[in-house]
This record gives sequence, structure tokens and C-alpha cells, in this order.
Amino acid sequence: MTSGGATSGEPIKVGGLTIHYLLDGAATGGMGMFELTVPPGAQVPPPHSHTHNEECVYVLDGVLRYSVDGVSRDLSRGDWMSTPRGSVHQFSNPHGDVARALIVISPDIGAQYFRDVGAIVNAGGPPDRAKLLAVMAGYGLVPAKPSP
Repeated sequence: MTSGGATSGEPIKVGGLTIHYLLDGAATGGMGMFELTVPPGAQVPPPHSHTHNEECVYVLDGVLRYSVDGVSRDLSRGDWMSTPRGSVHQFSNPHGDVARALIVISPDIGAQYFRDVGAIVNAGGPPDRAKLLAVMAGYGLVPAKPSP
């Protein structure tokens, strides 16, 4: 435990992504905060929305492509975007350097979500889509409908 009730746990690997929780608010239903590291070309989650949560991304290093409701921007250090509850969003790193961002989510879905997804993604071979969708649904994440 560090000041302010933050948790400094082990980084969570989900494929090439690294999630390092700074504040896990899932137990209290409060705000959560984590650092997200995205290597160039890393596999990322599909476009999705959150039923119960809003989110804000603030870039610390590199350039992160972030999209909310079809508006896409390349965010550099100090840039940010927010994602209102129910908005479809996604991110990627099509650039040459590692991107790091601070993610704030309220209320928090918690570090356990990323552990659960990591267990599926890191199992070897193609991830089991049905299992991934079940985990997402269990935490209130809704995959976006494919574009026509």
C-alpha cells in the first residue's frame, strides 16, 4: 500500500500490453488508475464500450492512437481524451516507439479484469473468443458491432 490507498502490485501482462495498477478502486466501487504500456503494433482490445464506467487516457510517453465514437486522434505526451459511459472506444500504437499512458476509470473495473483477460490471451494459440466475450460481459464491457 502506498499513500492514498493506492496499490502497487505486480504488472499484469495481456499479450504485449502491460498494465500496472496504481489505484484499484474495484473493491470500493471508486475510481481506478493504472499505467498502460503499448508496444508498437501490439494486439489491442477490439472497439468496445463500458456499461457502467467512464474513462480518461493521458499519454505519458510516445504516441497512442485513441478513438472515441469514431473520432480518432494521435495523442502525444500531455494529450488526453475522455470516454463517456456507453461510448465506443479503442486504442492502438501504429507508431515506432512504445507508448505509455495513465488511464483513469470510474468506477473502476479493477485489476482482476485484466488478470482474467490475461489468463485467456496468454494461454498460447489464438485466444478463445467466447471466453473473452464472457469475461468482457461479466465486467460490463460491450464489444462494438462491426461496421457495415
